[in-house]
Amino acid sequence: MSVRSTTLDNGMTVITDDMPHLESASLGIWVKAGSRSETEAEHGISHVLEHMAFKGTRTRNALDIAEAIENVGGDLNAATSVEHTGYFARVLKEDVPLAGDILSDILQNSLFEQSELDREQQVIVQEIGAARDNPDDHVFDLFQQAAYPDQPIGRTILGTVDSVKSFTPDTIRDYMERNYVGNQMVVCAAGNVDHNALVDTANDRFHGLKATGAPAPEKAKYVGGEHRLLSDHEQAHIVLGFEGRAYNSDGFYAAQILASVLGGGMSSRLFQEVREKRGLCYSVYAFHWAFADSGIFGVAASTGEAEVTDLLPVVLDELRKATETITDEEVVRVRNQIRAGLLMSLESPSSRAGQLARQQILWGRPIPLQETVDRINRITADRVKQIARTIFETGSVSLAGIGPVAKLPDYAAITSRLKN
Repeated sequence: MSVRSTTLDNGMTVITDDMPHLESASLGIWVKAGSRSETEAEHGISHVLEHMAFKGTRTRNALDIAEAIENVGGDLNAATSVEHTGYFARVLKEDVPLAGDILSDILQNSLFEQSELDREQQVIVQEIGAARDNPDDHVFDLFQQAAYPDQPIGRTILGTVDSVKSFTPDTIRDYMERNYVGNQMVVCAAGNVDHNALVDTANDRFHGLKATGAPAPEKAKYVGGEHRLLSDHEQAHIVLGFEGRAYNSDGFYAAQILASVLGGGMSSRLFQEVREKRGLCYSVYAFHWAFADSGIFGVAASTGEAEVTDLLPVVLDELRKATETITDEEVVRVRNQIRAGLLMSLESPSSRAGQLARQQILWGRPIPLQETVDRINRITADRVKQIARTIFETGSVSLAGIGPVAKLPDYAAITSRLKN
């Protein structure tokens, strides 16, 4: 296994992880621009651009793009997140040049024709409707808005019906020209791939790319608050959260371990206490989302109307207990789980390519596996309890609920229970 990295004259980074025993490779281009890179008038444009990139270039229409990759048994996909957007392909080793050609074509030569935009706007409007109809998804949108109100980082990735319908081809071009610049982009491949050949391809296809100039996103300011949406769903979907830690912060790994101890699996505290012992919900888990300059620590649960009143007090009690009673045994178990997950992810070229690209975007370099394991192994139970106290006792609460949530404890009661 060999990870190589080259920075081109235009600022773009090319990373490869050679796995010569494989017959395939995963190749992608990641951009350090997502929903928090948008102005208020551009709400949802990152996701619209992700869709429109596949709708035709100067030499290929949408069908040509799809057929070119599927004719060789490969596949294309893309994804938009809060802080980055990725475009990627999985192909056999001999078709890596084709995948590189298609990805560079859609990111350099897309036409953004009005007729295609009209159709895709309708598709995305339907996607927005589907997300709102799914309380599992929609509750997290409300939660993010509660945590970061009136900020790009708190807005939904999909945008609104009105914002999506307002975009024109020129709007998309302006956004892309501003944010898709060399030092914000990473070409990454894992599998049976030649590093020098990929560097040559990137140099050739992106030689005219502007190197710098993308504006820094608005600094995140965690605020906290609540959104409750009463509906006739049978299940109440609830997310409770606090300010977490940024990727580069001292407490990042401790917060990750805390999330796993509390709600990372069937042996976790929340699963055992809330579901197994008390039967208060079908689903409960904890998570920690880290961003470049902030983060969110949260607990999500789905429960019936009759259990709504009892659920959050039990969850809050478990959070309070975590500030004092987390053991070395629990931390060691979670460290082993994280290490196993990291090692298992190395078996997938797609996972490896995505991991390396995100590391480059977030930390400015690929992070060796052993370095990550060493950082995790340095986290002790005392450090996890300390980060738990910092998160749960000193921060504002964020709360979102959808469904029969009228009997949820009020916001003041939730806050006071954590501090008593």
